[in-house]
Amino acid sequence: MGVNLAGSPSNTDEIQYTDYSTEPGVWRYAHADRASVIVDAEDYFALMQKAMLAARRRIMLIGWDFDTRIHLAVGRRWFSRAFRREHPRRLGSFLVWLAKRRDGREILILKWGVGVVQFITRGYMIVDVLRMASKKGITFNFDGHHPVGCSHHQKIAVLDDRLAVCGGIDMTQDRWDTREHLEHDRRRRRPHGRKYGPWHDATMMIEGDAARHLGALSRDRWHRAGGDTLEEVPIPERSLWPEELKVQFENVEIGIARTRAEYKDTSEIREIERLLIDQIGAAKKFIYSENQYFTSPRIAEAITKRLKEDDPPEIVMVQPDAADGWLEQQAMDHARNILLHAIEEIDHKKRFALFVPFTGETKIYVHAKLTIFDDQILRIGSANWNNRSMGLDSECDVFIDCNRPGNAHACHEIAALRHSLLGEHCGLKPEQVAEALERDPSMLRFIEQHGTVNGRQLRRFVPPEVGDVEEKLAGSQVLDPEHPDEMFEPFAKGGLFKQGSRINRAWTRVRHRRTKAS
Repeated sequence: MGVNLAGSPSNTDEIQYTDYSTEPGVWRYAHADRASVIVDAEDYFALMQKAMLAARRRIMLIGWDFDTRIHLAVGRRWFSRAFRREHPRRLGSFLVWLAKRRDGREILILKWGVGVVQFITRGYMIVDVLRMASKKGITFNFDGHHPVGCSHHQKIAVLDDRLAVCGGIDMTQDRWDTREHLEHDRRRRRPHGRKYGPWHDATMMIEGDAARHLGALSRDRWHRAGGDTLEEVPIPERSLWPEELKVQFENVEIGIARTRAEYKDTSEIREIERLLIDQIGAAKKFIYSENQYFTSPRIAEAITKRLKEDDPPEIVMVQPDAADGWLEQQAMDHARNILLHAIEEIDHKKRFALFVPFTGETKIYVHAKLTIFDDQILRIGSANWNNRSMGLDSECDVFIDCNRPGNAHACHEIAALRHSLLGEHCGLKPEQVAEALERDPSMLRFIEQHGTVNGRQLRRFVPPEVGDVEEKLAGSQVLDPEHPDEMFEPFAKGGLFKQGSRINRAWTRVRHRRTKAS
């Protein structure tokens, strides 16, 4: 049966996946009984283990990466000694343990297909996958249904088609961290024991019909990746919501947006890009963004269009100092630096700034994909602000818009989340942030006025100079193209410096001024 767009389907109606969008930039709107943002993986891993224990019919885990060697039960905050004794800590062992004890429950894991080669370096994970293959009810599948150079990047979990998670956290190594982001935390170790640095991330847990729609999306992705056709399971009456998770949003409408590249019989979808550009254009007072990358010229054009206004909104971006890995740095960092120099040239009211979070003298890596507009709209998902997430990779974002009918009550919690995130980065309590912003609503001045508190700080990022080689590489967008065919035809459609764009004109002025100065 198809989706009833006029209202939420009843539990007797099965939600089938359909490709068409409800409106430009939005795949579906659906009701959620409750929803909460989970910040950082300590809480996420723990809450997912509790939720998976409650599931009875199906567990679907859809991700860019999975590492079955990671431990879910880390730290004493969530897990008692009794819990540790009764339940395996490692993800792989825990899933096998579940399969042994719950007859009739499916456990389905979908991972990006290129990740198959990671087995070579992940040792015991091969054993885990073989153990899963021998257990009835567990299926580990690899997603390669995309053009060459693209990836499956969604991070979705769906339990019994009643509870779902959508955001930026993968169940893999290097993700676990606490909201304190201690500069030196011995618990931040890879499975083989090597330490890694502080890591900031976020996702959203949802219960209700919105979870059913994410289930339909996940089942379709599973089938496109070569898996069997799956039907919706009977929706349980009993809630799967972990009692330890505080409910932030109740009885709200959730919007869902997607990205997908054209491939074989699969059409292109750019809902995430369209929605983001529209939301940037509609912001009245401010935009607060946490994101891993910023290289999309279309998003940069939308921002510069706002910054040229007489009274532009304030735009605060929180990002890592540099991309994670040499190739990612070549693909993302140089392009971001060019965009930032161009934006600075246009930002006549000084309303834009990008910040890097620090704990002590250590940089925190930002992997979250979260944006808040005017405390009216909250969006969170898997999409970065780069070209890949706008048109190449499979992505999924969810959002809550207070302007939608019945959602006005959500604004208070959206504001509280922004205060909590700023407090996390600046070493302050959320109520301290709220009081300061009540006196002066400028986030830029707030960040400037609060130095290092409890070892935490947001430091303004100053983009370095871009040399000729870096400019050529960034301009081609060969490593971060807007369309799959541009990976093989750099500059096919102008690359980063599209003719007539504000970014192109501003960067030309920057380059000309520097040439004269030298």
